[in-house]
Amino acid sequence: MYTDAVVIAGIVTVLLMVGFFIGVGIFVLKDSKHQLGDHGRHSETPSHNGRKH
Repeated sequence: MYTDAVVIAGIVTVLLMVGFFIGVGIFVLKDSKHQLGDHGRHSETPSHNGRKH
């Protein structure tokens, strides 16, 4: 089978994209399970209310 550098680069690109989307999907699933009972990321401890930077 003849494999050119372009073919190898294309396969690597597709594998990287698939890995990226799987990683994003895992992150979203873990984050949604973490925030089921929460109403947002800063609902329990408002750390920077009223402070100006």
